[in-house]
Amino acid sequence: MRRSDICLYLGPAERSELQALIAHRNAPSKLASRACFVLATADGQGTAEIMRRTGVSKPTVWRWQERYLDEGVPGPKRDKMRPSRGRRCPGRYG
Repeated sequence: MRRSDICLYLGPAERSELQALIAHRNAPSKLASRACFVLATADGQGTAEIMRRTGVSKPTVWRWQERYLDEGVPGPKRDKMRPSRGRRCPGRYG
């Protein structure tokens, strides 16, 4: 599936915020990676180039591009909540 609909334009404030995430020494590496995906997309790099440089899958790049488009800079900063794992034996502990 080819995606030509992703086109990001970053303002100076958004760009500096994402670059700060990358440069911050104590930021988790996953946040820096997500910021790199968004910045690379805004700089005109295609998904294949981002995949080659970062070593991640196409759906991963797409996920963070879409999250940025939907939510802006706060989107890549947070993980989505997943449903908790249910108990293995519900009647046993309860």
